[in-house]
Amino acid sequence: MGKKHFRSETVPSYPTQTLRFGTQGTPRNSTEVGKAIKLAGESGAVLCALGDPIDGRIESVETATADGFTIIGAQRRGDMFATAEGSQATGTGNLAIGDYVVCGTPVAEGVQQVGYMKVRKATAQVGAQAPTQADIQYLLGGAWKVASLCGGTGTPGSTVLLERAFLAN
Repeated sequence: MGKKHFRSETVPSYPTQTLRFGTQGTPRNSTEVGKAIKLAGESGAVLCALGDPIDGRIESVETATADGFTIIGAQRRGDMFATAEGSQATGTGNLAIGDYVVCGTPVAEGVQQVGYMKVRKATAQVGAQAPTQADIQYLLGGAWKVASLCGGTGTPGSTVLLERAFLAN
């Protein structure tokens, strides 16, 4: 018999996007690679905080700055691995295939990311309740959702595969 197959992150089929990162005059280094980001300002991004919608993940950091800003390569499409961390509200419970996610407990700037970024099940889920305007903006803005449990059950600490739910961004 063959080995079980689970969907996996593959060589990116979309190029990374070049963005300014953080604040002007504060150079960063490769310790930021692998962390979740959200868009901020003109062509810029900052690290996500707990519960923030995810716009992408840092894939590379340039050693030189441009106009005082650190320049990053950000993955904003395709699939990516993450570590399950329960629900947005409490950080407990399992993730399931199709669950929309937000940033879990982030790693601070300047601290090396160990393992995958953490994600939590978003309070806003399609069909779960009458959506608020914020829910609609989150979902249509390009939310990420769980595409595979990678052979596990979605318990906190397990690896999941995310995909972009909508390609609005």
